[in-house]
Amino acid sequence: QVQLVESGGGLVQAGGALRLSCAASGDTFRTFVMGWFRQAPGKAREFLGAIARHSGATNYGDSLEGRFTISQDNAKNTVYLQMNGLQPEDTAIYYCARGKEAAAWTGTSSSYDSWGQGTQVTVSS
Repeated sequence: QVQLVESGGGLVQAGGALRLSCAASGDTFRTFVMGWFRQAPGKAREFLGAIARHSGATNYGDSLEGRFTISQDNAKNTVYLQMNGLQPEDTAIYYCARGKEAAAWTGTSSSYDSWGQGTQVTVSS
């Protein structure tokens, strides 16, 4: 089993930045990628991007315009999401997840078998 705990969310003004962390514990051997998702009220879950456990290669969703960066520290079993230039439309609950197979690379939700509880990010005008 893998447990994922997100941290770093909160309230920020438009134009500000936050760094979210996702700490993994338990059996991380089967991890193929770690992904980040978000879900705003009334909207579908959105894939933000993923990072390959061993190579560190990243793959991002289509609409982030270079503002978000995913990184990892494998020695600490921790993945990060650096968010810059935040806007009110970025307000959402942000989740990290563990992907076990290749389809997770492009954000297929069914390819992720472990999810964190989420952390709220609120961006004010």
